[in-house]
Amino acid sequence: MVIEWSPSQKQRLRELGRADEGGMEFETVVERDEAFTKEVAYYQSINRKEIRNIQERRERHLLAKVEENIAEALIADGFLEVRTPTIISGNALVKMGIDHNHPLREQVFWLDGSRCLRPMLAPNLYFLMRHLKRNVRMPLQMFEIGTCYRKESHGSNHLEEFTMLNLVEMASMDDPAVRLRHHIQTVMGAIGLEYELSECESDVYGRTIDVEVNGVEVASAALGPHKLDPAHGITDAWSGVGFGLERLLMVKNAENNIKKVGRSLIYLGGARLDI
Repeated sequence: MVIEWSPSQKQRLRELGRADEGGMEFETVVERDEAFTKEVAYYQSINRKEIRNIQERRERHLLAKVEENIAEALIADGFLEVRTPTIISGNALVKMGIDHNHPLREQVFWLDGSRCLRPMLAPNLYFLMRHLKRNVRMPLQMFEIGTCYRKESHGSNHLEEFTMLNLVEMASMDDPAVRLRHHIQTVMGAIGLEYELSECESDVYGRTIDVEVNGVEVASAALGPHKLDPAHGITDAWSGVGFGLERLLMVKNAENNIKKVGRSLIYLGGARLDI
């Protein structure tokens, strides 16, 4: 009889950073458990060493560094950076088509009957697009990097508190689709990742252009005029894209768990703390 790691042992080794918890077979449970103890001790030592290295390096957090790199690249390309409130109104979601019957509404963290933690940056950017177009020269290019919140599944690729980058260019003299590809390249170039584009369907935006790295979606883009525009008073053509920064970091660093690169009490620089 061939014996493999138990489910709990697989989970523990995965948490400690073992890339592949499979590939080992044992003849007895005792042999397996002895091997498990050695594996845990080995990966614990690696995590402790990495924590000490982080302390000595005194670098900014991975998430902060990627935010800085992207922001600098976009500002150099003519973008205006904005920061908007985390708390938004329920009416702002309705304008995005997320009414009481929309499935995304069940993922929203509600503060009371009329306010919630934003599940996306787009409602606030739509508001700014409407007001800024009366006061700035066109085209308008702006971006925001900010925290969003959704009641996501607790898998290794999802977070309930995550960081989004949204950028938009409105009223460009050039083809919005061409401009969109330029902006995607600006961001992905700042990260240093190769990527592919594919067309998909979104619950909110309908047809989208997704950015994928090795089959993992890291961003979703759309073009206007769009069905959501009239509710926000937008009539100009635009191009926009939203990136999940933790997802970008996960694929960039070849991590097996998105929690290693996000806001966490358990991980620091990818190293497990509760060891």
